[in-house]
Amino acid sequence: MNLARFPRRRYADGPTPLQPLTRLSQVLDGPNLFIKRDDQLGFAAGGNKVRKLEFVMADALEKGADFIITCGAVQSNHCRLTLAAAVREGLKCGLVLEERVPGSYKPQASGNNFLYRLMGVDRVQVVPGGSDMMGAMVAMADKVRSQGGHPYLIPGGASNPLGALGYAACAQEILSQAFDMGLRIDRVVCASGSAGTHAGLLAGLWGTRSGIPVVGMNVSRTKAQQEELVFKLARETAALARIDGELPRDAVVCFGDYVGPGYSLPTAGMVEAVKLLARTEAVLLDPVCTGKGMAGLIDQVRKGFFKKGENVVFVHTGCSPALYAYLDCFSE
Repeated sequence: MNLARFPRRRYADGPTPLQPLTRLSQVLDGPNLFIKRDDQLGFAAGGNKVRKLEFVMADALEKGADFIITCGAVQSNHCRLTLAAAVREGLKCGLVLEERVPGSYKPQASGNNFLYRLMGVDRVQVVPGGSDMMGAMVAMADKVRSQGGHPYLIPGGASNPLGALGYAACAQEILSQAFDMGLRIDRVVCASGSAGTHAGLLAGLWGTRSGIPVVGMNVSRTKAQQEELVFKLARETAALARIDGELPRDAVVCFGDYVGPGYSLPTAGMVEAVKLLARTEAVLLDPVCTGKGMAGLIDQVRKGFFKKGENVVFVHTGCSPALYAYLDCFSE
């Protein structure tokens, strides 16, 4: 797996920390927990999309783009970081935001909505939940072209094979750090949403023949839906990276029990997980992805899926700015 042959922008300053969660491990009295701090990546409060955007933005620049268009939910972390990458590269940026809960978009809201304005987003289009997001992006791109611009479309989460290469690279980084630490990793856990992070980790760990399974905690779909999405993208990513062999279907493991009423909608488990990490490790999770991902990890520790004595790495994909749009969830 030679990722050096792909054009890549460098938005991260170096490897993100791989740290023990000593106090959380003691509280849960289960496996030895570690955290990969991708919340410390890059710019504009960081997050996993930075790794994906290193590859995707390089492709956009090679193709002569001057206007980046992407999509996400209201308070989208992906939109925040795509806008940040566009700012870094001196490009314009337009966002298509899906209002999955009617009335939830507030232009003057805090969190990521504030950061969109602060970083000078060029266009924002809000569409109702269930809209054709690609169609809306194409329509925005047509307007940009009619005005002489050169748009480049990035799918939600930058979750295509090119973006997922960012997490194949992260898999290599984790293995290198584990070697330096003398750490045997038994499992890697991540929140699984648009699938790029999960698929990239899976392809990378498979491609290095590490034998380390990846467990996804779903934040938006059922187990069956998410596993098919991850499997398809992981195979496409492995093919793009020219990884030998065929990824087996049973390598994809997702838990669909922690989505709650829907994507970005709070759950009691998420609230507990966010508070527990803050109060044991001073680590901030977010309510949309990492909070639900950690809720799944904690619950599966309690149920015995993750065994005492195992070494389990949770990939913190960032997104904590969204916390400030969910203050009511955390009132005592």
